[in-house]
Amino acid sequence: MDAVQLSKRLQLVANFVPQKARLADIGSDHAYLPVHLALNGQIEKAIAGEVAKGPFQNASHEIKARKLTNIIEPRLADGLAAIELTDRIDTITIAGMGGTLITEILDQGQAKLSGVKTLILQPNVGEDGLRRWLMEHQYQIIAEKILSEDQQIYEIMVVQPSSQPVTYSEQELQYGPILLQNRTPIFMEKWQQEKQHLEQAVVQMKQAKQLPVKRIAAFEQKINSIEKVLR
Repeated sequence: MDAVQLSKRLQLVANFVPQKARLADIGSDHAYLPVHLALNGQIEKAIAGEVAKGPFQNASHEIKARKLTNIIEPRLADGLAAIELTDRIDTITIAGMGGTLITEILDQGQAKLSGVKTLILQPNVGEDGLRRWLMEHQYQIIAEKILSEDQQIYEIMVVQPSSQPVTYSEQELQYGPILLQNRTPIFMEKWQQEKQHLEQAVVQMKQAKQLPVKRIAAFEQKINSIEKVLR
């Protein structure tokens, strides 16, 4: 993978970035995503935010090598601290980290979200907790995609601020309101795998000398929930 040929996962994120966006890519690593978008004339301006020096230097090198310093600015900062209100950022991408960390980044950086019209988020795990935060902070999920790449399954969600309260059921928070409607083969595969993992864990727990009764009950409840969705 490089900035010209993105991974399937990052290409799907890129596809959701609006034309002529002013983008902040948080956790940008090599800045492949903003560089790709700039090379294709899709963005007006971008900030490539990185909290670690190594990835920040990688991003800086990539941007200079592609002669894009007039469009993309790398910044060494924690989360949304990379954004200044004068940047007039309207689109934020956060991809390739846990849902809990993405939630913390959004929560701690709420002051930087004013004026942002679109969030494109790709959590590796913990999607349900992220959806709950979005619902509680009045963000509507307008698109969801699920894909498989290199034996990993990824979910991508596109969200926008809502003028009205947003409400999702527990099932929608767990599985994704749009993913739940579409139930693609990859969606079914993900939850079939999860069901099998939970079932194996329950078998192991039931072999313990002291049964973790509450934990077994919680796992069995999750298994029942998944079975309903798979049906």
